[in-house]
Amino acid sequence: MSADSTKRTALYPGTFDPVTNGHLSLIERAVHIFDKVVVAVAQRTAGKTSMFTSEERVELMKRAVGNLPHASRIEVIPFEGLTAALAVKVGAHAIVRGLRAVSDFEYEFQMALMNRRMAHEVETVFLMPALSWVYLSSSMVKDVARHGGDISGLVPDTIVDSITAKVKAESK
Repeated sequence: MSADSTKRTALYPGTFDPVTNGHLSLIERAVHIFDKVVVAVAQRTAGKTSMFTSEERVELMKRAVGNLPHASRIEVIPFEGLTAALAVKVGAHAIVRGLRAVSDFEYEFQMALMNRRMAHEVETVFLMPALSWVYLSSSMVKDVARHGGDISGLVPDTIVDSITAKVKAESK
């Protein structure tokens, strides 16, 4: 897959287990800066306990971004391997990473430096979600859902039922 050299493409990688309104906030911000945003859903969740399979996470993300104003400029793909290699493969000019708090910075900074070493032509761009989503994480959403809390308003409306059904299936 190669990108049109006149278009500025960004890669936004993550596990998105599940996608939250914070993730969508970052995607919306990125699509205002770049011509195309490739959302790459990691197949493996490095040390994390996944609620959804990689196929389910890709499908949930596709549903979530389908209603965004610039959905035609957003592509959702599964990926495995190094983010820097994928960035080069899709012709990305930048890797988008989200920062919620200062605590995210050290890890993200180290990853950005490693990605630059592997793909020096690809920049890392740090974006912050809307202030209303700074506290939000996928782990928090899963915890609230597993304890019977209301997750509506934390995740896209199009995936609330999928999360609720998954929690019910897990508890059987």
